[in-house]
Amino acid sequence: MRRQTRNLMLIRRLAPPDAFAFHALRLAALRECPSAFSSSYEEECETPLTIIAARLAPDSGRDVFGAFDGAELAGMVVIGREEARKLRHKASIRGMYVCASQRGKGVGRRLLEQALDCAAAMPGLLQVNLSVTASQSAAVALYQAMGFTVFAREPGALMVDGVLYEDMQMVRNLPLSD
Repeated sequence: MRRQTRNLMLIRRLAPPDAFAFHALRLAALRECPSAFSSSYEEECETPLTIIAARLAPDSGRDVFGAFDGAELAGMVVIGREEARKLRHKASIRGMYVCASQRGKGVGRRLLEQALDCAAAMPGLLQVNLSVTASQSAAVALYQAMGFTVFAREPGALMVDGVLYEDMQMVRNLPLSD
């Protein structure tokens, strides 16, 4: 599945050969927006590329999509289905990020659309969940515009440099499929 944004940005599923670019963008995201992710730069900077590549493999249990501006990876989103039998009706969006130079151009929306299209193709999937830091107003607005609603808030969900941040848990129900 490939999509192009209005500015000719290519959206495609990432694969193991994209490990270096994915890891570099992920580390940049963790540095720029530490309160937007539960992982930290310090925890992930030493992760070997072999492990990153394995996370991008088709059988990894997750689908990772990237937005490319030419050869440069400029955005990413991860969607993964729950594995446990009683939870397989759910998937989660994680690791959504668009580099600063591409924000406001519809890249995040296109990435999220691709992830939701992927979710809609999963037999028996009924809902997609995500968690977002409440202070990330642009992300919250995008998720709401894409049909996600808040079902819970967790005060003090993250602590970054001694500051507590509230998370919002959001859900989007999917239409029943045959």
